[in-house]
Amino acid sequence: MLDRRQVVAGLVVKGLGATVLASLVPHQLWAAAIKPDDASALLVIDVQNCFLPGGSLAVKDGEQVVPVINKIAKSFANVVMTQDWHTPGHVSFASAHSGKKPFETIDLAYGKQVLWPDHCVQGTDGASLSKDLAIPQAELIIRKGFHNDVDSYSAFTEADGKTTTGLAAYLKARKVKRVFVAGLATDFCVGWTALDARKAGFETYVVEDACRASTRRGRSPRPGPTWPRPGSSVSSRRISRNASRRARSAWPSWRHPSHSLPKYRKQPHAK
Repeated sequence: MLDRRQVVAGLVVKGLGATVLASLVPHQLWAAAIKPDDASALLVIDVQNCFLPGGSLAVKDGEQVVPVINKIAKSFANVVMTQDWHTPGHVSFASAHSGKKPFETIDLAYGKQVLWPDHCVQGTDGASLSKDLAIPQAELIIRKGFHNDVDSYSAFTEADGKTTTGLAAYLKARKVKRVFVAGLATDFCVGWTALDARKAGFETYVVEDACRASTRRGRSPRPGPTWPRPGSSVSSRRISRNASRRARSAWPSWRHPSHSLPKYRKQPHAK
């Protein structure tokens, strides 16, 4: 049985604010290009206005993932999208804590919590999915972070490590066995989603050019899940109905600046 360090060993982050890539499957599975089938699902994570240019928590170059996601989504019969969906005055907002500023941390019942600018408040334009997403076949939208006293990054499990969104059961009921994760931001919501997908037993990929990272060096001491060792990469070019090219192997030496992951849910929780 894999321990937590082995679980994260398949992920690699390649440069701050740049393309981030990851895989949580054995290297030999990359021998051929990838053709999604009925047992495959694309998870599109938090491509919302607040995380796009002009948003309150914008990810650098976040808008660049949209055309890539639109392109690869055409190859998937199963697509699930997620939205951060916070209450006004959510516990993760710095504005909810007197004297606190964004990117400071506080202690909550489930561990350290990074405080964020107000973002993705229910019913606001900032919480809306990008108008440029064109995925009419998307069959489910998972809204997360709507419990006022618990933050949520993963599409599968909230930040307390116990409360589930129901996504794993939904996918398993549809006999999905492998998931491809794309969206914003790789070092937080995409990363936690990938880790929890693997933990739930899914063969898991993160699409390198369909994600962007939002790490703010120096503002968060351990700004999200860490990737102790690199793995093989998958790009959108490997995902096609008529895929024929062989997948490439990438073993970059870059390492995420945050500390090693001592315990799966004891990292300060951050977007």
